Amino acid sequence: MDLYHDFHAIKPTKLDYFDNMFTYQSNSTLLSSFLDDDYRWALVLDSTIFHPQGGGQPCDVGIISATHSSSDSPGFKFVVQDVRLKDGIVFHYGFFEISEPINVELGVPVSLTVDEPRRRLNSRLHSAGHLLDVCMRDVGLGHLEPGKAYHFPEGPYVEYKGSVPQDELQSKQKELEKEANNLISKGAIISVATLPYDEACKLCGGCLPDYISKDSTPRIVRIGDYPGCPCGGTHVYDISEILSITVSQLRTKKGLTKVFYNVGSWPASEAES
Repeated sequence: MDLYHDFHAIKPTKLDYFDNMFTYQSNSTLLSSFLDDDYRWALVLDSTIFHPQGGGQPCDVGIISATHSSSDSPGFKFVVQDVRLKDGIVFHYGFFEISEPINVELGVPVSLTVDEPRRRLNSRLHSAGHLLDVCMRDVGLGHLEPGKAYHFPEGPYVEYKGSVPQDELQSKQKELEKEANNLISKGAIISVATLPYDEACKLCGGCLPDYISKDSTPRIVRIGDYPGCPCGGTHVYDISEILSITVSQLRTKKGLTKVFYNVGSWPASEAES
C-alpha cells in the first residue's frame, strides 16, 4: 500500500456537498492512502461528497471504489465508516474489502457512493435543529443565544445560552412543538449560499459569530425568508421533508436551555423505496 504523509503538499479537499447536498454518487481522484496512528486505513481524495462529522452532524458512510486496474494496481472497494475534516483535508476512514493488503495506485479515478437513507435522516435532523432556532424566536424565546447542537439520531438536541423560568418550561415546550409543526405543514425552501462576509452578515440579521473572519466567505443556510445562519452541514430541500417534530423535553440548568427533539418517521413503503 502506498503511504503519503506530507499533507502540506495536498490542496484542501473540494467539498462537493457544499454545492449540491442531494448528490449521492460522484467521481473523484485518489491522492493518498495510508494507515494512521490508530491503524485505521484512510483515503484522501481531491474532492468528496461525503460529509465529515462536525457541526453537530454525524458523518456520511458509504463506498469508495476504483475499477481501474493494472498489473501493479488492481481495482478496489473501500468501505467508508468514518469521515473527518482537518486543516481543510477530508480523511475517509474504513477498510478494504480484501483479505490481504493490495497496492493502490495514487492518482487513479474513483467512484463515491454515499449511504442515501443515512444522509437523508441526518439532513432532516440537522434541518429540524435550524427550524427550532427559528421557532424559538416565534414563541417568545428569542432572548436565548444559540450554543451547541447535537443532531445525532440517538438523541438530537439544540442548546441555548440563557434560562427559562421553571414554571414556563412545559407551556413553552408545547408552544415550540406546535409552531414547528405549523411551519412544516406550510413548507419552506431551505437556501444555501457561500457569500462575501457583508452579504452573509445581512442575511443573518446583521451579525455573524466572532469565530468567522471578516475576510472570509461563509456558507449561509436560510429557511424561507427567516434570518439565516452560517452552517457547513447538509439539509433538506424543503422543511416539509422533516415530516414532523416532537419536542420531548425543554430543560433549563446552570444558565443553559436544552431542547430535545425528534423527527417523524417515513412510512415503511416510502422508506424502503
